[in-house]
Amino acid sequence: MPEINQQDKERKEILREYKKLLKGFINLSSADRKMIRQAFEMANDAHKNTRRKSGEPYILHPLAVARIAVEEMGLGPTSAACALLHDVVEDTEITLADIKKEFGTQVMKIVDGLTKISGVFDVNSSAQAENFKKVIFTLADDVRVILLKIADRMHNMRTMDSMPRNKQQRIAYETQYLYAPLAHRLGLYAIKSELEDLCLKYTERDVYKSIALKLQQNKRERTKFINDFVTPLQIKLENINIKCNTFGRPKSIFSIYNKMKKQGVEIEEVYDLFAIRIVIDALPENEKNECWKAYSIVTEEYVPSPSRLRDWISSPKSNGYESLHTTVMGPNGRWIEVQIRSERMDEIAEKGYAAHWKYKEGNTAENTVDDWLRKIRDTLKNPDSATFDFLDDFQLNLFSKEIYVFTPSGDLKMLPQGATALDFAYEIHSAIGNACLGAKINHKLVPISYKLVNGDQVEIITSKKQQPVEDWLNIVITAKAKGKIRDALKEEKRKKAEEGKLIFEKKMKHLNISVESISIDELVTFYKEISPLDFYYNIALKKINLAKIETIERVAGKFRFNKPVISKPENFEDSVKKTLKRNAELIIFGESSNDMPYKMSPCCNPIPGDDVFGFITISDGVKIHKLTCPNAKALMANQSYRIVSTKWNEQRDVSFLTSLRITGFDKLGLVNNITRIISNNENINMRNINIDNNDGVFEGNIKLYVQGTDQLNHLIAKLKEIEGVEQVIRVEV
Repeated sequence: MPEINQQDKERKEILREYKKLLKGFINLSSADRKMIRQAFEMANDAHKNTRRKSGEPYILHPLAVARIAVEEMGLGPTSAACALLHDVVEDTEITLADIKKEFGTQVMKIVDGLTKISGVFDVNSSAQAENFKKVIFTLADDVRVILLKIADRMHNMRTMDSMPRNKQQRIAYETQYLYAPLAHRLGLYAIKSELEDLCLKYTERDVYKSIALKLQQNKRERTKFINDFVTPLQIKLENINIKCNTFGRPKSIFSIYNKMKKQGVEIEEVYDLFAIRIVIDALPENEKNECWKAYSIVTEEYVPSPSRLRDWISSPKSNGYESLHTTVMGPNGRWIEVQIRSERMDEIAEKGYAAHWKYKEGNTAENTVDDWLRKIRDTLKNPDSATFDFLDDFQLNLFSKEIYVFTPSGDLKMLPQGATALDFAYEIHSAIGNACLGAKINHKLVPISYKLVNGDQVEIITSKKQQPVEDWLNIVITAKAKGKIRDALKEEKRKKAEEGKLIFEKKMKHLNISVESISIDELVTFYKEISPLDFYYNIALKKINLAKIETIERVAGKFRFNKPVISKPENFEDSVKKTLKRNAELIIFGESSNDMPYKMSPCCNPIPGDDVFGFITISDGVKIHKLTCPNAKALMANQSYRIVSTKWNEQRDVSFLTSLRITGFDKLGLVNNITRIISNNENINMRNINIDNNDGVFEGNIKLYVQGTDQLNHLIAKLKEIEGVEQVIRVEV
């Protein structure tokens, strides 16, 4: 009886979630309702014997993904059906042919894009990287694949509590590396912020809990401050007949944490913990005018910061985002960010690309999103593009801020911040980029490496004699330019190799050896080159001495090579497992390790007590990184199969180098007080101390050896007690 009750309870819960999905639509035709019901029934039946890690019926996951797509992204019935079906091809016996038969080609293509890649991957590649590349490829057909992929990831991030800690961290870093930037680029700001907060929750739990608790504790005080701030604005806006909603909300936890790190302050010292938003109800033809009227009211009531006006109404961001941002001095001497936008702009800001379909008619911002998607498709057309090159270039451009520059004829071009004159040349056309000699910026001659700034007018100077060189890859930052330069370099190498081949054939003719009788692969091995292309290319560059060929033994006019004895390489994973056995400060792979090859990574210098993970390298064993390491996000996202769970074992008498930064007001005897406290702590040895004084304000850097985070945190607390010391923080060595 209890089992029957449980099944009945689950059926009711599934039905409730299905009804909630249908309620998310304002108008639903009978044909669309039928399609969604068919998709639900197919998915429900296919997943009936499957459960999630949490123990709940699996069908609740696709239902939740569909609701996110409809309610939070504004997608339609087709997307809802695809969300319901997104796992059936991979996890059940249903095929793409079955889906095509029931729902047609469009649904089948979207589900195919959402199906995870399976099979064997190159050892130097990552299954997730390949999977993401496949998903990006589908942009050429239907952007809904990306939106549903983000919705899928959103629900997975919301329900990760039942997963093992190491898997939570891997998924979180992968999300932070790829999915959050992608949501940002597609204008899904609410989803992007929540994804980043959830990433922080699983990668730095203590930090997340601390900030969340302080925000909750300050909620009442914050609400009063917001009410006091907006009341005079509402009165003045009503007086000039502007209909609007005015409200305030805290910045995301992730955003606050970034400000704390960037400014080196505690949460109490972050001045803009929240933003005020004014959302105006206006007709499309009046919205810009009314936004600027509202801006004048805000800056009339409160003093603005001259450097903090951001006008994304006149020039929307490349993802279609439109808004006016300004920072003003509010009551009690606090800086407050104010965002001003229309209801249309607000919906696009929250729901991003999907909301553009609603306002597509006459919406010029739509063109910027389509233009960005076109650039991604152009990048993907190069089949030789290595997966990691692609991902690094793509991810690099996702979060970049835009600048606006002009062609000589006055056409506006949008490029990422930091783009150079050479990037601009490739943006115009690959042929112009390949022949770029320099540029004129505002009629002044500049080199190709010149970094563009907002408002520059750019004229590219070309030469028929110019051609790309490898150093150009260090000058450009856009994925398009990098891809075109790599293509040109490969083509140039191929042409040079043809010259080398002619030189080689001439040499063989001189030695009276038939080219047809030669094994090029054996010659490549003899000269220790990578490929025949490299062999011929280096002949042309005169890096290969063809005279050595005469030393090779010949039998009956043919070369005779002594074949080297090559031992069969040990399986990489087996060789690693052999080393990960014994006993040391760390437990790796769930086992102790003693004289196993591992190193503390110099990029973050972990010490006992830090949350860490291991990364398997080819030549250096396992490298230990902090979870907060700047490189952690990319390593976990791109090469998760090399990540091993790692934790500290019982501590030994081993010291680790770390560094502290101390700031405050200079007092007599300050240095003596600092060194006394350090020397009074047992097992802490100071390596060096450097203190600079500037008009009574000092900043010091201390490098010291400690045995763990407990000891270090105790020392930091003691140093903060010194009169004049304002801040003590741990920094990378």
